[in-house]
Amino acid sequence: MWSELRPLLLTWAGLLALLAITIAASFAPIGSVKPVANMAIAAVKAGLILWVFMHLRERGGLMRIFALGAIAWLAVLMGLAVTDILTR
Repeated sequence: MWSELRPLLLTWAGLLALLAITIAASFAPIGSVKPVANMAIAAVKAGLILWVFMHLRERGGLMRIFALGAIAWLAVLMGLAVTDILTR
């Protein structure tokens, strides 16, 4: 039982630690680096959730490729949205 529960508890603790880092970064006087830091922390959180809670660590290569393709497509769409906002 502990072997099944251990990765989940470690991931939960990691997500809580990343939450604490996010809160600390929001109060830190780091200027224009703040959005980049927050997005990097959010990407790590999403990666943890994908890897552990969506069971990508147990899946084969094809499932991982499709997950990366979905993330790449989301990045393209977000990039286009940011481009639209910046050109207005």
